[in-house]
Amino acid sequence: MRLTPASVAAERDRVCDRAPAVVPLLNDTRTALSELFDTEVDAVSEAAYRREVDRVFADGDRAVNVAALAGLLRELDVEGDYPGFVVDELLGRRLASTIAGGQPLALLAEATFHFVDTRVHGDPGDAAGVDDLDAALAAGFQTRLPGWSWRDGDSPFAVEPRRD
Repeated sequence: MRLTPASVAAERDRVCDRAPAVVPLLNDTRTALSELFDTEVDAVSEAAYRREVDRVFADGDRAVNVAALAGLLRELDVEGDYPGFVVDELLGRRLASTIAGGQPLALLAEATFHFVDTRVHGDPGDAAGVDDLDAALAAGFQTRLPGWSWRDGDSPFAVEPRRD
């Protein structure tokens, strides 16, 4: 794999082009989680997803890592699939957390990746990592995007700086 500014831009376009598959998965995940946690969460449109993809890829340091992880997952295939289970889970978790950002969102995205991964399966003939790629994109972006009430406003745990 060779990463260049052009290949990172091409990966951004591929991630945007996955919107018809990723956004319904993202919204299904939000619906399922909102039921589990007895809360309401806003749905995400394809346009909002694409805008957020652009924001992620506008951060060059994050973009190169997202592009590398997405590319690895898209191409990852293991004969018999199951022996590759650990590596595609590892890459998927890392991609979801990288998209989501710093803590605590990174950890939430990793946990959400495993939840989403149980709900998506690739088509026959797909490389083993393709379904993990979609799960990671859905988990990372659903975590990153607004719509959860606990993320509205400032945290009540913020402590004012001391005035020494």
